[in-house]
Amino acid sequence: MPIIVNLDVMMAKRKISLKELSEKVGITNSNLSILKNNKAKAIRLSTLEVICRVLDCQPGDILKYEEEQL
Repeated sequence: MPIIVNLDVMMAKRKISLKELSEKVGITNSNLSILKNNKAKAIRLSTLEVICRVLDCQPGDILKYEEEQL
């Protein structure tokens, strides 16, 4: 998938655990883990908004587009 989720990088920069972030964002550890490990097929903009608010970052800090190599 050409969209890369760098949530783990932002979490490390902000020194926040998966458990703490999931509590502040209001989604389960397992759903946040799916997103963090690039297994998610979609993300709600409202969820992305809360993640950005909690981590004090922009969506582009979390999401990256990379062209697939053929």
